[in-house]
Amino acid sequence: MGSDIAFSSLCSWLRIKHLVLIDTLARTQNMHTAAEQMKLTQPALSKMLRDTEEMLGFRLFERLPRSMPTTELGEQVAHYARVMLNDTEKFVAQVNKLRKGGHGYLKVGAIFAATFNVLPKAISYVKTQRPLLSIEVVEQTSDKLLEMLEQKELDLMVGRFTGDHHRHNFDFSPLGPEPFTLVVNPSHPLAGKDQVEPSELSKWPWVLYPTGTPIRARMNQAFADYKIAPPSNTVETISMPTFLQLLQSGPTIAMLPAPMVQSHLDSGQLQRLHCEFNVAPLEYGVITRKDEILPAAARLFADTLISQCTENKRSRQ
Repeated sequence: MGSDIAFSSLCSWLRIKHLVLIDTLARTQNMHTAAEQMKLTQPALSKMLRDTEEMLGFRLFERLPRSMPTTELGEQVAHYARVMLNDTEKFVAQVNKLRKGGHGYLKVGAIFAATFNVLPKAISYVKTQRPLLSIEVVEQTSDKLLEMLEQKELDLMVGRFTGDHHRHNFDFSPLGPEPFTLVVNPSHPLAGKDQVEPSELSKWPWVLYPTGTPIRARMNQAFADYKIAPPSNTVETISMPTFLQLLQSGPTIAMLPAPMVQSHLDSGQLQRLHCEFNVAPLEYGVITRKDEILPAAARLFADTLISQCTENKRSRQ
């Protein structure tokens, strides 16, 4: 076992170029490709890696004939490098924006249902307060957004926890439940029925959220609770356009968040199935990194979301 790394020593020699080296090699696992991406000769890159490992006191990468995977310690260092580079990239973008007369940048992750419901209203309000604030919205499933939030690729997200362990790393401010509804196209043979038995559902094609997403877990539980077999003819996707195309193109069933499909129900493109097969609503909310002070723009956005949802709840009472 070597001696511990001193914080003061690390600060004295660690440079951005070392972080870029570690991140690039971790992504490519190839010395030649990494050298090309960094615009360095392979010998120069090799020397920089040797120096870095010597300063740290352990190997970051395995030397295999055709690849260079990270070691166990190297994986931890590569994760740190990616977080630091993301922070630096965000800092550069903010500085450039300010130099051009802008007023900040906000990157928000959101599950698809939120982009149809609470997010547009919050964006509209925040833009009235900060017209030159640049806002980027990333739509993804909660598990992917939580990874991005942990890597500091997002300022905050609107979604839900996918496991209890997330409560140790993130703070959660609830916004409300997300109800689900069964939908088909109007020409589906089940569409005209006054009441559809749950046992009939698994006989038809389905388009589903992927395994591992919270809604899919709730659906699997619902099939078990109603003692019916899950559908075997399925397509899995997180894409709303794909959901709609598959629903329109054949006798397909989907269980989707109600806010996402309300306009399609109102226009007659989709029809709600009258069936007692119910999936318990999922609560979603604003998720931020624990024990981290939000930038002013992110704090304004989070407070706006929370206050608007609180007002909506009061108006429904």
